[in-house]
Amino acid sequence: MTGPVVSVTRVRDSVADAVAEAMDLAGVLDALEPGADVALKPNLGFDLYVPGAVTSPAVVEGVIRAIRERAGSIAIVESDQVLVDIEKAFRRTGMEPLLRRYDVEFVNMSKGRFVDVPVPDPHHVPALRLPEILTQRALVTVPVMKTHNKSTITCAVKNQWGCLDVFRHNYHLVLTQVLADIHKVLRPIFAVCDATIAMEGGGPKTGRPRRVDRVLAARDIVALDSVAARIMGFDPAEIDHLRTLEADGSGNMTDVEVVGEDITGLDLQFEPATHNVVSALEMALRTSVARKVVFETPLLDVMCHGANLWYRAWYYLGPGKRLRDMDGGRRR
Repeated sequence: MTGPVVSVTRVRDSVADAVAEAMDLAGVLDALEPGADVALKPNLGFDLYVPGAVTSPAVVEGVIRAIRERAGSIAIVESDQVLVDIEKAFRRTGMEPLLRRYDVEFVNMSKGRFVDVPVPDPHHVPALRLPEILTQRALVTVPVMKTHNKSTITCAVKNQWGCLDVFRHNYHLVLTQVLADIHKVLRPIFAVCDATIAMEGGGPKTGRPRRVDRVLAARDIVALDSVAARIMGFDPAEIDHLRTLEADGSGNMTDVEVVGEDITGLDLQFEPATHNVVSALEMALRTSVARKVVFETPLLDVMCHGANLWYRAWYYLGPGKRLRDMDGGRRR
């Protein structure tokens, strides 16, 4: 076969071993120039820890262990959201010990310098405001396998949404176009997907953890997401952002070679995501005559405060209370 290679490995003895095996089978280290400085981009998109909502530190640790002999400096990077304190998320997910253990740093990209990068032949954004650190380091994306109420799945492609600053919520109605524009100017050298504990239904924050006990790796993020989609039970050809990126030449879903585990017939039939109260209200307001008043005035702060109260009620009093300890040791 001449198509991209995607590896799928099962977690048996340890997560780190599964990560190392997946990376070796996919040959992803060949994409990293010796001595290159690296930005590792996990998904830390929720500061109320729920297994499957964020990338496991065990998977990030496995990637660090696999690249530290070849890489220069390593930084774990992520950006704030209007509803998420990313530094709090970093601590609550158990990532902080990695800084001391492996002499890596954490960079909140929202607090650093940004540069304007022109987008060739853009779908929506003529120039993107990107964190300067991403122009100086090789980007390795480390997503978690989840359903998503705006994009069907969120995995290696959608993980770069978090490379934009907090204003990115204003692009939710044109998510596919902006994801395609991002990958015209910012493309990870490879991806390692955390499918140890995934999330289905209600993603990306308030879904249910789903134990999958697998790790995926690839140099082609569209190919990886197409395999992840198939495992989850979705047709990748029906996912808008994957079709658009493939048409742009930013990746390939055709003739993908899967190595490692034989996934023929594997269909986990993930429950698709639905909009929770916060997401449904946001999308309704974005298409209403009140859009500018809500999202372009101080009223947005009031709305965000209300949304955070809802998430905390869900987490401490509702379903989140039952879900947050279902990590199976993956934070350790």
